[in-house]
Amino acid sequence: MDQDLVVIEKGAIAVQDGKIVAVDTASRITQNYSASKILNGEGKVVFPGLINTHTHAAMVYFRGLADDLPLKVWLEEHIWPAEAKWLSPEFVRDAVELACLEMLKAGITAYADMYFFGDAVAESTRKIGMRAVVGSGVVDFPSATGNNADDYLTNAERFIKNWKGDDLIVPSVADHSAYACSPETLRRSKALADRHEVMLQIHLSETAWEVNEILSRYGRRPVAHLDALGLLDERLIAAHCVWLDPEEIEMLAKAKTNVSHCIESNLKLASGIAPVVKMLLAGVNVSFGTDGAASNNDLSILSEMSTAAKVHKALSGDPTALNAKQAMLMATRPGAVALGLGSHCGSLEAGKAADIVLADLNKPHLLPLYDIYSHIVYSMNASDIDTVLVNGKIVLEGRKLMTADEAEIVAKAVQWGKKIQEGHSHS
Repeated sequence: MDQDLVVIEKGAIAVQDGKIVAVDTASRITQNYSASKILNGEGKVVFPGLINTHTHAAMVYFRGLADDLPLKVWLEEHIWPAEAKWLSPEFVRDAVELACLEMLKAGITAYADMYFFGDAVAESTRKIGMRAVVGSGVVDFPSATGNNADDYLTNAERFIKNWKGDDLIVPSVADHSAYACSPETLRRSKALADRHEVMLQIHLSETAWEVNEILSRYGRRPVAHLDALGLLDERLIAAHCVWLDPEEIEMLAKAKTNVSHCIESNLKLASGIAPVVKMLLAGVNVSFGTDGAASNNDLSILSEMSTAAKVHKALSGDPTALNAKQAMLMATRPGAVALGLGSHCGSLEAGKAADIVLADLNKPHLLPLYDIYSHIVYSMNASDIDTVLVNGKIVLEGRKLMTADEAEIVAKAVQWGKKIQEGHSHS
């Protein structure tokens, strides 16, 4: 997934000290390098780790808790009460381990998280061995982690200082939205992110309700509102961007703002479908996000690619729209750029971190093979992912987690589920 979209048949990759040293044909690599461990790629395809640019990892514990509802009802009557009841560092720590396990098994090596208890998110992610841009949540109302914007911004600054310089975890600021954060809170968040040179994450123009709400409050649409507050730039990850007019698409392109396209969550909540083909034409950096598992309901970028490529063809009436190569790109290199890690990962190139996925092609649904991009985007499932390396470390091998006890992670999820179920049925 480099600039020239090179595909190497019978290829090999040399990895040393967490970095890719060389990518070439197997014969050349074996001539020039010897290794203490060789991973067999026979019958497999190797590609860069997929990147999930928007999720709420800990919400895996609310998967299937409240389905088939509009966003506002889903949030205000089900999700927020459940969070108010259950959120704690322990809940987040356990839930994030399950989310990371699920993402790794789907070939995702890096993700952007927006939630609370950032330290717990970061600790679990590190333990499992994944890469993440972890957002410290900011809203204007009380929650489990603070009472007001001052609390959240103080938390965020402490969190950034704690994790700055970590080799897997990149701290960031996560403002919920322009309706949950006042203009003053948004400006202060931006100043904090700029001061520490970290990313800022936000939900943007997700629903028609949000657009009307921001219009009635401030007399301008959400993208224009963020633009006026100075938030639009290459360090902003804007999730959703469903309801955009042509001027807003131009604003996002001009500012080099990163858009995370969460098509399955948007379809499921009937929020609408983001104008991705128009955004790409305008030069916006668009990548894929899964959103939380409470509104998706899985954390698979493979299925996001497949769904997006097909829906945008139908919408535009153009079977060539969002082709397999474009979808695969959005899941890799532009995704890395969106996380502020463009020079670090997103492609298999010498000098980049060894975030590498091996998927098994010896499957009925992956035979015969004519075009590898087509196979990955239209035919491959998460269960085809065999081995995953992050930062040169093997974290999944033969579909088995190498960094923690998988059975324990699963058992904890079952236990939490029982507790939440009992609590939910009484409320």
